[in-house]
Amino acid sequence: MHEDGRYFLQHRDPKPGIWYPDHWGCFGGAVEPGEDVADALKRELTEEISWAPDAATFFTNFDFDLGFAGAGVCYRAYYVALLPAAVVPRLVLREGADMRSFTADELFALPRVVPYDAFALWLHFARDRIAPSRLAPP
Repeated sequence: MHEDGRYFLQHRDPKPGIWYPDHWGCFGGAVEPGEDVADALKRELTEEISWAPDAATFFTNFDFDLGFAGAGVCYRAYYVALLPAAVVPRLVLREGADMRSFTADELFALPRVVPYDAFALWLHFARDRIAPSRLAPP
């Protein structure tokens, strides 16, 4: 996430065989066996855009039972990392078709967003409307 509140997303490659090809989604990926989730986040961001945040704050996670599709249970964890404006020109896209920043209105108007990422992003955007007395801003 940019310092100004825009969301920085990856346009996934349009190749068959990957989950949600040709969709916009969050950067990230799999946690290796024995790897800490925060370390996996830094490794994945370094692999995908040549940048690792100094800090990332846990936001939420989901478990999806995709047994109906033969995929078992899938886990998704979401962290918020602030992307300094000075870093953006130095980013190198190594995975995916594109990378871009979106306001919430632009993001939610996109025709193809990875569904679970869209939900996590909506939760982040609407966090003060969900339970304002119980949620602290990230």
